[in-house]
Amino acid sequence: MPKMKTKSSAKKRFRVRPGGTVKRGHAFKRHILTKKSTKTKRQLRGAANVHETNLGHVAQMLPFAGL
Repeated sequence: MPKMKTKSSAKKRFRVRPGGTVKRGHAFKRHILTKKSTKTKRQLRGAANVHETNLGHVAQMLPFAGL
């Protein structure tokens, strides 16, 4: 059997919190920010949780995260 590997893209994007929820960043906050309103950019600050319907996919990409 080959070794299980963590997806490198996933380990850069997600962090597992102590309660078992998964933290993620918001999309649409990287570039082309001049045409976005201040309100939109402010609401994209901070972290969000991965939705429970997507936790299975994240768990497959992060096999050693304990999800």
